[in-house]
Amino acid sequence: MNRLLFEGRSLVEMVASVIRQDDGHVPFSRLDWERMYRLADYHKVANIVYLGLLGHRETVPDKWRDRFFQRYQESLAFGEGCEEALKEVLTWLDMREISCTVLVSESIRGLYKLPETADNSPVQIFLDEDKYYLAKGYLIDLGFETDKTFKGFGERMKRVNSITIILYHKLPFKTSKYEKYMVRILESAQIREPYENIWMLPVESELTYRIAGAAYRYVTDDLTLREMLELFLYHREWRNEIEEDALQKRLEEFRIDGLAEKLLEIAYMWYGDKSDPYLLKRHEDMSVYDSLEERILTRGIMVKENDEQAMKLQSLIEKELERERRAEGHSLKKERREKFFAEQKKKFKWIFPDYHYMSSIYPIVGKIPILLPLYWLIRGLRLWWRSFVR
Repeated sequence: MNRLLFEGRSLVEMVASVIRQDDGHVPFSRLDWERMYRLADYHKVANIVYLGLLGHRETVPDKWRDRFFQRYQESLAFGEGCEEALKEVLTWLDMREISCTVLVSESIRGLYKLPETADNSPVQIFLDEDKYYLAKGYLIDLGFETDKTFKGFGERMKRVNSITIILYHKLPFKTSKYEKYMVRILESAQIREPYENIWMLPVESELTYRIAGAAYRYVTDDLTLREMLELFLYHREWRNEIEEDALQKRLEEFRIDGLAEKLLEIAYMWYGDKSDPYLLKRHEDMSVYDSLEERILTRGIMVKENDEQAMKLQSLIEKELERERRAEGHSLKKERREKFFAEQKKKFKWIFPDYHYMSSIYPIVGKIPILLPLYWLIRGLRLWWRSFVR
C-alpha cells in the first residue's frame, strides 16, 4: 500500500475513533510520527489526534506527542474566548453599518461532543470590496494579523489565542457557474439577530455552500479531513430539517450533485455510525469511492479520477486558470513595452533636450531658435569629446 495512503487512512481512523468515542484500529507502532504530525496539522485535526494518543504513550516519541499537545492546548484556549471575540467584531461592524454576510458560522462548534476537538477558524465573512478594507483595518487595530492571503479574493486574519476570521470581498471560486450560483446563495441570507447589518445564511444555504465548496476543493486537491468532518457533522444535524429535493436541485445547478453525494457518503463512512440509515443508500460497489478517497488522503498525488462531474469541474477550473495566466502574460508584455518606450523617451529627451533647457546653456538659441538643431549637434560632440578625453 502506498505510504501516503496508509498514513492518511490511519489518520482518519484516529480522528474517527475520537469523534465516535470508540476504540479504533490504528497501527501506532508502525507510524512515522513526524510525518503524522505534519499530516494532521495540514488537515487541521492535530488537536483531535492528541486525544487519540492518550493510552499510547510508549509508542509516540515525546517530541511529537508534545507538538500534538500544543495544538490541543490552543484549542482549549480558543474555546474560552471564541464567542466573545466574534461578538466584539460583529458588534463593531454593525454599529458602523457595515453590511456583511457570515458564510460559515461558529455554530459548528456546538456539534462537537468535545468542544476542544473543534477547529480554531470557524468564521468566514463576506463584504463588499469598499467595506472590506475598513473592516480589515479595524481587525488590525484589534491585534489581528494577516495569516494567509487568497489572491483576488481576501485573506485570513489571526490573533493569538483568539478566533481566526476569513474576510472575503469575492467568493473564492473561479468558474462562472460557481460564481453565479454562489451569488444566489448570498441572496438567500437573513438578518442575524440582534444585529441590523449582519446577515447569515439559512441552514439549507449554508449546507449548500459547504457541499459546493468541498466539491470545488476536492478537484483542486485542497479538501481537508477537517472540512469533511464538519460537512458530516452539519449534514447529520440538519438532514431531517431541510428539504432534500431543494438541496438536490441547488447542487444540480452547480452540476456536482453526484460528486457531492459521494463526498458526503465518504464522510459518513469515515466518521459516522456504521448503522446510520444514511449509509443504506450508498453504492454497493465500494470501488466507486476508492479513487475519491485516495485523492483526498494523498492530497492529489494519487489521482485516478473517474467521476465525470469532477473531471468536468476540474477542466473548467484549469481553463479559467489558463485564461488568467494568458491575461497576466499580456499584462506583463504590455508593462514591458510601456517601460521600454518610457526608457527610450527618456534617452531621446537626454539626447535632444527641449528648447528651454538648451537656451539656458546656449543663450544664442534663445535669440535665434532656428539654431536649436545645430546646438544639439554641438552639445552632442562636446559630450562625446569629454567622454573620449577621459
